[in-house]
Amino acid sequence: MTHRVAVLDRDLCQPRKCGLECIKYCPVNKSGADCIVLDEEIKKAKIDEDICNGCGICVKVCPFDAITIVNLAAELATDKIHQYGQNMFRLYRLPVPKKGQAVGLLGRNGIGKSTVVNILSGNMAPNLGNYGTPPPWDEIIEKTSDIELREHFKAIQAGQIRSSIKPQQTYGITKAFDGTAKDLVTKYDERGESANLAKTLGLENAMERHVRELSGGELQRLAIAVTAGRDADFYFFDEPSSHNDVFQRNGIARVIQSLTRESKSVMVVEHDLAMLDFLSDYIEIMYGEPAAYGIVSGLLSVKNGINIFLDGYLPAENVRFRDKGITFDASSSHAGFADAKSVVTYPALAKSFEGFELAVEAGQIRAGEVLGIMGANALGKTTMMKMVAGIIAPDSGAIDKKIKISYKPQYLEADSDASVSDVLSAAYDSRIEESEGQELIAEPLRITKFYTKPLKSLSGGELQKVAVASCLLQTADLYALDEPSAFLDIEDRIVVAKFLQRFARSHRNSVLVIDHDLQLMDIVSDTMIVFEGESGRSGRASAPLSKNEAMNRFLCSLDVSFRRDEKSRRPRINKPESRLDREQKLLGQYYYARQ
Repeated sequence: MTHRVAVLDRDLCQPRKCGLECIKYCPVNKSGADCIVLDEEIKKAKIDEDICNGCGICVKVCPFDAITIVNLAAELATDKIHQYGQNMFRLYRLPVPKKGQAVGLLGRNGIGKSTVVNILSGNMAPNLGNYGTPPPWDEIIEKTSDIELREHFKAIQAGQIRSSIKPQQTYGITKAFDGTAKDLVTKYDERGESANLAKTLGLENAMERHVRELSGGELQRLAIAVTAGRDADFYFFDEPSSHNDVFQRNGIARVIQSLTRESKSVMVVEHDLAMLDFLSDYIEIMYGEPAAYGIVSGLLSVKNGINIFLDGYLPAENVRFRDKGITFDASSSHAGFADAKSVVTYPALAKSFEGFELAVEAGQIRAGEVLGIMGANALGKTTMMKMVAGIIAPDSGAIDKKIKISYKPQYLEADSDASVSDVLSAAYDSRIEESEGQELIAEPLRITKFYTKPLKSLSGGELQKVAVASCLLQTADLYALDEPSAFLDIEDRIVVAKFLQRFARSHRNSVLVIDHDLQLMDIVSDTMIVFEGESGRSGRASAPLSKNEAMNRFLCSLDVSFRRDEKSRRPRINKPESRLDREQKLLGQYYYARQ
């Protein structure tokens, strides 16, 4: 027996343009029944899940990919936690808050994490699938089998749960609050921790500035300080690491872990696997179909949870939620580019601004190579890239060859009514639909489905992929991408990283990537430049180094050692002062002492 899920993406469904093929070709409709009809009220298709036979014809004929039909195990029907309406997203099961523990939620974007936090925080009551007549709390509690979750719901019903939530997007702070960072942190400092939080999060120099003057990373850390400063029982952090460098992520992890030491319940959505591995006590996997349905796994240890997610198979439930597993390559490809053609060679460069100095060691960027750049924020990484490209002139040193650069900035503007298709076509200088650019770039990056969406309606992850595609669709000598991982889920991060390598190899293009996700950099980079110095005052850029040499140098500056997971080969942070941590540091092997 199966439990059928039929979901319609109302943003994608366009009956006036498609000719209603789903209604015309539905075999159940042809037999005389009304399985798919046009909802006259909202002017969108409506699917009767009870009489749908799951043939999938409507899915195939819909020109806008607006329909999802899935057959799930029948027993899941009794595990339904919430459904937003007919043919709309539904969530099965819930993760369980653990007092004094940090539970990491691991899954794709659009899989129900926002629904989870709204329910567990008490902002929304679960309807158990009865969206027409939602049940009262007494019935919800009676039907909840997990003892810890039932007690949590009882506390919500009694008004005894205080929640503090750090949302994914933090730019709204600048519109919602008119004042300095200090004013905002002080306003919500219910635990008397504002000074400690500012110091741990590296916000001390930002506290007297107006929130409108803060960078994206500073806004993220400010939101974390506000969230952690509140006196709550349940804390939820949605993608806390975005736009922050590795040093700042370390401070974020310490703040989150300090809450668990005070017996608080903490849940974290984080797509940087190394950080999630480091700060979580348990993992719960969320799988399903983005924007259609989400299912929550049982509680797993951190190591097993992450490896199971990468493998795409839940052995305890005998469920495969991905066609194939994700693996990491432990090798370095630096040696393969020794004889590659140089796209640009640059001498030692220097550039000074008011209060800031940058020095860059001589180097070159070669055809078919992905050059990764690592270092703290505000050390001059973007300035170096613009000097190499000939966009700005160095104070000393001369670039002998001006090259054309295609640049994806760190912070993205999305306040536009233009469709994704129009944006990509403008970058490609030709219509993107059915083009070579679509086949080579848009399809591998999984963005054809939202061609018709306006830019301003995209999620953070969707907007990021469109920005990456727009950069790569242009004709250039050097493709520079500043933090392409921001707001991407784990699967999309790995897809983008591996695609960038294929793009460089197959077209013999040079690609420059600046990012703070060490696992993405581990996957994508052939060679690396390491930035050191004092943020906002001085920066020093090394010459291009082999991956092993660069990572070892960078991790040494962090006083952090990495090992490889024996199964997935993914990089894992050693616990500070653990046996492996001490052993690797003694040998000076901060980066994968054991291959």
